[in-house]
Amino acid sequence: MMRNVQELSVSELSQALKRTVEDAYSHVRVRGEISGFKRAASGHLYMALKDQDAVIDAVCWRGSAGKLDIRPEDGMEVIATGRLTTYPGRSKYQIVIDHIELAGEGALLKLLEERKRRLAEEGLFDASRKRALPFLPEVIGVITSPTGAVIRDILHRLADRFPRHVLLWPVLVQGDGAAAQVAAAIEGFNAITPGGAIPRPDVLIVARGGGSLEDLWSFNEEIVVRAAAASDIPLISAVGHETDTTLIDYASDKRAPTPTAAAEIAVPVRSELMADLAGFTHRMIQSGTRNIENRTRFVESLARGLPQPRRLMEPAMQRLDDLTERLDQSTPRLVRAAEERLQTRVARLRSPAELVSRAMAQVSDQGQRLYGTTQAIFARADRKALEMRAGDRIQAAMDRRFTGWQDRVARAGSAVEALSYKGTLARGYAIVRGADGGLITKGDAVRSGMAVEIEFQEDTRVSALVTDGASVAPAGKGEKSRKPAKTPIPTSVQPELFK
Repeated sequence: MMRNVQELSVSELSQALKRTVEDAYSHVRVRGEISGFKRAASGHLYMALKDQDAVIDAVCWRGSAGKLDIRPEDGMEVIATGRLTTYPGRSKYQIVIDHIELAGEGALLKLLEERKRRLAEEGLFDASRKRALPFLPEVIGVITSPTGAVIRDILHRLADRFPRHVLLWPVLVQGDGAAAQVAAAIEGFNAITPGGAIPRPDVLIVARGGGSLEDLWSFNEEIVVRAAAASDIPLISAVGHETDTTLIDYASDKRAPTPTAAAEIAVPVRSELMADLAGFTHRMIQSGTRNIENRTRFVESLARGLPQPRRLMEPAMQRLDDLTERLDQSTPRLVRAAEERLQTRVARLRSPAELVSRAMAQVSDQGQRLYGTTQAIFARADRKALEMRAGDRIQAAMDRRFTGWQDRVARAGSAVEALSYKGTLARGYAIVRGADGGLITKGDAVRSGMAVEIEFQEDTRVSALVTDGASVAPAGKGEKSRKPAKTPIPTSVQPELFK
């Protein structure tokens, strides 16, 4: 009998179970507590839903995860809507989640308290982080729905109290994407450059009307709370009614119970300011008037203690009369004394003619002295000129004398030259010397067979032999002989040069 049962492979059985489960549970709603939540790198969400007795695995694919109204967290009690399926690779069943909602207000409050505690531990709600609001902002940025009654209430209240320039950043205030839009609006207002084409707000108002905890849940999201805490522009939160409280109220710089109250907090009442200004002006005028009156009374009290001005002036007036009388008497005396001093000084003065005459005499005397000095200078100059001219004549005379002396020396030299024996030789004569070199001046000193030396012009000397009755024949070839020592010229023959 067992052999009649159809055999199935593991895969076939797994697929059969998968079809059976998906057909029977194609749409289910499961309530449970989230456990083991994690987000994969692909964007898929994995978790488990549990209660007191059972656990079921759950998965939320990336396409559905981006549409969830809430952000799943461990410990959150939710109602998950989806379909049941199996995972053959691990032989287990799981729910594929399409939508998640919180399971009741109690679960929301529990999540809210847990998130509030965690953000408070980070210091996002510290009082030291809160900034003071400007007394009178020029530009107010409002973050709310553009179609609700909230923006109309804010604008109407601002117009009643103190009209200001308002910039509206339209956002969703509930539902999918509301939290991201509110956070982006806060960051966008802070990113506006001061002094640009779009004015940067001086204060921000995040506003929404009343509603249930689920309706206001976008303002409890962590992204909104962190954006409000990081805002550089002071921020007023006005979410819900007076009894409603969201986490943005703790992170904002000021909480308003209603959007209308936020407008009242943002600006003062203009009429009240004008009344206060008028009151201050009136009080200042009254204070100034009282101050003047008090000082007047003080001066009057001081004046009562002073004597009469007339009495104070009487001694001075009397002294003035006395001085006037003494002045009238002393004036003629002063005039007479001045006249006497003037006459005395006039007597001491000399007449202009006398002064001119004396001055002319002094000028004449100085002119004579100057003339004498000038003449002496000219005389010395003339003497120097004469001396210079005499020196020139002496030099000329010396030149002439030296020239004469040179001529006489030249003539004497010529005479000496003419009288010397060389001059005689030059005229065709010859000198005959004996063998001993002595001059032979007479014919009887010559003997036959005597060897003689004959000197002609230009130191030409020849040797000859004397024969009787015959001319003297040359004894050998003529040659230049050694020049004999010059015979000193007798001083009687040398004429004096300087006669």
